[in-house]
Amino acid sequence: MKETQHWVGSWTAAPAPSTAGVDFADHTIRLFPRISIGGQTVRVRISNAHSDTNLAIGGATIALRDSGPSFVPETLRKLTFGGKSGTIIASGAVSFSDPVALDLPSLADIAVSIYLPRPVLAALVTGRYARQTNFISPPGDYSEYPVMPVGKITDEWFFLAGVDVLVGSETGGIVALGDSLTDANISTHDTFCRWPDQLARRLDKRGGGRPFGVMNQGLGGNRILHDIRGDNGLRRFDRDVLAQPGVTHAVVMLGTNDLRNRIAKPEQEASAEQMIAGMHQMAIRAQALGIKFIAATLTPFGNETFMANAWNPARETHRLAFNEWIRTSGVPDGIADFDAALRDPTIPSQMLRHYDCGDGLHPNDLGYCHMGDVIDLSLFD
Repeated sequence: MKETQHWVGSWTAAPAPSTAGVDFADHTIRLFPRISIGGQTVRVRISNAHSDTNLAIGGATIALRDSGPSFVPETLRKLTFGGKSGTIIASGAVSFSDPVALDLPSLADIAVSIYLPRPVLAALVTGRYARQTNFISPPGDYSEYPVMPVGKITDEWFFLAGVDVLVGSETGGIVALGDSLTDANISTHDTFCRWPDQLARRLDKRGGGRPFGVMNQGLGGNRILHDIRGDNGLRRFDRDVLAQPGVTHAVVMLGTNDLRNRIAKPEQEASAEQMIAGMHQMAIRAQALGIKFIAATLTPFGNETFMANAWNPARETHRLAFNEWIRTSGVPDGIADFDAALRDPTIPSQMLRHYDCGDGLHPNDLGYCHMGDVIDLSLFD
């Protein structure tokens, strides 16, 4: 690696306990990330974050995607780990593959295949909701097969935590830390309508300006203060933001699930003051490492139907106070005002209908892309 180059995350998925209920034993998984920035040298990261046993990897490959469960044969590259085709990933750990040469354009769809030779129980599987079609093979190692036979279809990212590219030192990395509104729950499968996807497209299309990788670390249900699925935002901040390769900026949208208190524990009822303290701590930790901290305002959910009794006037008061702190405190290095972008000006506690997926909480495809459109790109200059 030249001194003028460094690794930057081009795609990520936040590790979390899988909800798919899938056991693996002698299976190949084929996953199709869409990267943000391209490069000519690439590596992948495989996570065993949510298991109490070691994870055996029997083989792995990377290639450009063709269609369905297939890849372009001439782009196939075998991945190694310390020069070997397989590896054992310790409980709670992550493994980086060795670098391979592969010419990847920006916004390319790639295929990552991972062969799992030993049994892995569903309760110990690391995954993340994808809103994207991925594939599981019948028994066997199909990691090098251009057209993989399909045993099951899934929409989770099993074990794959990141795809990094080797790029010039001027290239930065943006981490989007959030909940289901960053993960893009309820968006249309295989349309890449997440707001971090839209941000990546805008950065790629702008003339001039610093290049950036965009890493989506959205995790459905995530909260600032308390665990629910996977670690809370404060706990996972080091792993999912600060440790990401090449990170220079963090855009954080968390707090909605703290307010909604979806598991109805009175001791976990969140106040604006508590949420502000948590966000302030994230800002301090990022800024101490020279990472710009961009805070996102929380979008309205006053007519939510996704969960009964999620909204009430007291929680709305805390949402407004939290958003006011983001806008006026001066603590964040920048602001992404998603609240202003999506709220109904006549009923500010609710989302505009044409941006609403229909549950009053999650945006539709148009709304998610609009979130990516309203982010001021000058924040990254």
